[in-house]
Amino acid sequence: MLMMLAMSHVASAQAADVDVDNIRLWAAPDHVRVVFDLSDEVSSSVFKLDDPRRLVVDLKDAQLAFDPDDIDTSDSAIETLRTGRRNGDDLRVVFDLNRKIEPHHFLLPPTDQYGYRLVVDLDYPGEGALEEPVDPIAAMIRDQEMDAERELRQAEAEGTSPSAALAKNDSQAKPHPKRDIIVAVDPGHGGEDPGAIGPGGTYEKDVVLAIARKAKMHINATPGFKAFLTRDSDYYVGLRKRTLLAREQKADFFVSVHADAVKSRGPTGSSVYALSKNGATSESARWLAETENRSDLIGGVDGNLDLSDKDEVLRGVLLDLTMTATMNDSLSVGGQVLDKLGRVNRLHRSQVEQAGFVVLKSPDIPSLLVETGFISNPGEEKRLLSSAFQEKVADAIGDGIIAHFRRHPPPSSLLAWQRDQGRGEGPGEYRVQKGDTLSQVAARHDVTMLALKQANDLSGDILRVGQVLQIPHS
Repeated sequence: MLMMLAMSHVASAQAADVDVDNIRLWAAPDHVRVVFDLSDEVSSSVFKLDDPRRLVVDLKDAQLAFDPDDIDTSDSAIETLRTGRRNGDDLRVVFDLNRKIEPHHFLLPPTDQYGYRLVVDLDYPGEGALEEPVDPIAAMIRDQEMDAERELRQAEAEGTSPSAALAKNDSQAKPHPKRDIIVAVDPGHGGEDPGAIGPGGTYEKDVVLAIARKAKMHINATPGFKAFLTRDSDYYVGLRKRTLLAREQKADFFVSVHADAVKSRGPTGSSVYALSKNGATSESARWLAETENRSDLIGGVDGNLDLSDKDEVLRGVLLDLTMTATMNDSLSVGGQVLDKLGRVNRLHRSQVEQAGFVVLKSPDIPSLLVETGFISNPGEEKRLLSSAFQEKVADAIGDGIIAHFRRHPPPSSLLAWQRDQGRGEGPGEYRVQKGDTLSQVAARHDVTMLALKQANDLSGDILRVGQVLQIPHS
């Protein structure tokens, strides 16, 4: 509920140098971002006070150039705000707070759509960025799988035998967890970054959030799948933070939803992009990647993957091995998504394109960027605003991902367990029994542990009771 204190507007004897043209707020689960739109560069001071909790923003030689009565502080740590003059020509803005915060601020230079902006982030200590974090048991299972896979890749990168890594994780078969496949659905842009703007004034950030919400609902309605959104409201999430959230939530797959735009109003159709190590596969893909990557000039910059404990050569080989496997999976899913999209919309490109999108650069999570349509085309802009069309596109994205994982289910997933119920009696098949280990099954069938793992696309080395293994020819 919005509560406002009376504003104090005292005219200074001398006109201030900088106008504050607007103050905009975006509330997220773990922070609120406050953006001051400025007519020019400004000197600022930001500090917090206790008893009662307040955040103070002082702007030198500045004045309000708008009526702040309509500022909405609901769903945030800000209870009310007050303004007043200080030292004659300075502006003071006081935010009365209802919880603990840690402030961070930075000044952004002008861009195509904005002038100078002072960005103040009020982070909530101890709060997560998602309202529905991953189940701890599911997280533990995924960690075990991913840790075992990393050890194998490191052995390969170092040129040593993978036998030691396999033996280290060789343990008796566990009960089958029948876990959900976790999908991160990422609505592009958000908050002070509207993305592309259609000729009718439609914001990309609004359209893609609507489609992403529908995709999440469609995926969650499918047994064996669990989807979550990297943002579920109108606020900005940094490009690398989006992939970090996917990694924190142990996602099996990451899909970023966008709406394309070019200067010409002619182009239409949907496109699907995967990451390219060696650059884009077309000039349009390269240009689009550069456009999307510039979003961080608006929203700030996040951290990188930490491989500091590895030497430089090993880091490169490990990333190359991981990226290659991840991109192969991405292209496989991309083909499925493209096929489904082609049934509900014209395709701008008939194959999965590849480009260097920052948002796709999580080394160990297969990822896609889907351009749902050209918001710059008046006809497609109208379709993108249609709830019925949004649902068709969302279902196509979800169905493509679901189709891939039905073909290639992770061994610990419900889908794998369901598939194995009708298997286990054929030639070259073995159903895992209680007490089995990977080494025992391999020895019993006169094959290596590595061959058994590769033949069954095992992401970890923990066998599951009831799991059916394909026995490779020795």
